[in-house]
Amino acid sequence: MIRGLVRAAALLASGLTAAPLWSAAVLQCVPYARIVSGVDIRGDALTWWDQASQQYKRGAKPKKGAVLAFRPHGPMMLGHVAVVSRVLDDRRVLIRHANWSLPGAIEEDVLAIDVSDGGDWSQVRVWHSPTAQMGARTNPTFGFIYPAKAKLHDFTPDPALGSSVRFAKIDADMWDRRRPHRAPAPHGGIMVAQAPAALAKVARKAAPRLEADLRVVSYADATPSQRTLSAIIADVKRQSVLN
Repeated sequence: MIRGLVRAAALLASGLTAAPLWSAAVLQCVPYARIVSGVDIRGDALTWWDQASQQYKRGAKPKKGAVLAFRPHGPMMLGHVAVVSRVLDDRRVLIRHANWSLPGAIEEDVLAIDVSDGGDWSQVRVWHSPTAQMGARTNPTFGFIYPAKAKLHDFTPDPALGSSVRFAKIDADMWDRRRPHRAPAPHGGIMVAQAPAALAKVARKAAPRLEADLRVVSYADATPSQRTLSAIIADVKRQSVLN
């Protein structure tokens, strides 16, 4: 019993992602990316890059419909996969992915930027919908996996894949500097491009508020817990008594 408590506490102390704890309860990034991209690979996200070597072309150049494969890093133990929905320029793409900012959350057409020194997309930062800003974390990647046919497929929530919630979809034109700025759309929480100075304010108003138990879960852009192991063990013991 004590050994199990210590193991659970150690997992919490290390700042792991929600994936191991929520895999049976919420939508994961893998089935979402597989359906949206058509890249037929299964297994944890961290295995996709190696699996793809026998089935698909791979590279460091973003293309619409390609899967961006993230390396395991920090709390993101199992890696991550996201689908490119639009290429804005050499350093900016829009992506669609699930289970990034909150458990099971679907984020569509949000910004990812290349922050690598060589411009090879080996290091990226990703939009964080709950705070309506770019995540502070730098995430290492393997690169892009290209489907045989570049096509974005619609995703219909399926309880069999786990529960999910969809953030207000961002109008892809919002990120495109080449297009004229427009006023916010007056319906449905959908945002479109407008003056850069007001963009963050509108995004914060439009993003839905989601509730999660942040005492036991940390996410891809969350900072690992700074609490001591002994304090976490004490909390785990207390919870076991209550349950």
